[in-house]
Amino acid sequence: MTSAHFSLSPPRFCPNCGGHLSERLLETEDRPRLVCDQCDRILYLNPRVVAGVIIERGGRLLLLRRAIEPRRGTWTFPAGYMEIDETAEEAAVRETEEEVGLKVKAGPLVGVYSRPAPESPGILTVVFQGQRPTGRAKAGHEALEARWFAPDDIPWDDLSFPTTHSALRDWLRARRDTRRRSQRAARLRPPRRAG
Repeated sequence: MTSAHFSLSPPRFCPNCGGHLSERLLETEDRPRLVCDQCDRILYLNPRVVAGVIIERGGRLLLLRRAIEPRRGTWTFPAGYMEIDETAEEAAVRETEEEVGLKVKAGPLVGVYSRPAPESPGILTVVFQGQRPTGRAKAGHEALEARWFAPDDIPWDDLSFPTTHSALRDWLRARRDTRRRSQRAARLRPPRRAG
């Protein structure tokens, strides 16, 4: 759109009938929308959904270095665009296998993160814990390398996106909380009786 909400080139033609799209403020809308001059269909420009997993094995976290733009050469966890015929969990599992060659199960939700336009299309990122990873991590065609990092060695200054930072911070916080609860429970457990 020509407004400050979207600085990328907006679509010019209606995906329904091929008619020209014009930006208009409609009575039923709170901001200008792209509307087809022929069929009057509104074309909503919505964020793209990304799904990913944070995988831990042996106390180490798997990150990959991006081989594609945007942010080529920076580090992130396996993630990618969700296809129309899959769930977020299925997308996260598929992207993990494509990007780093591991089979995983999408476990508990780490969090949901967003990045609005205008620099790029808006993104909504859904991040899960990757559970039961099998296979050997290797770089797929969208990764320069895949590497396991100790939590203290995460390359914070070279992470790909603000959503990557937020998800990793939330994951680390949850990981610490889980370990504290486990340690507290172990201290409170009564001693085992012999016999």
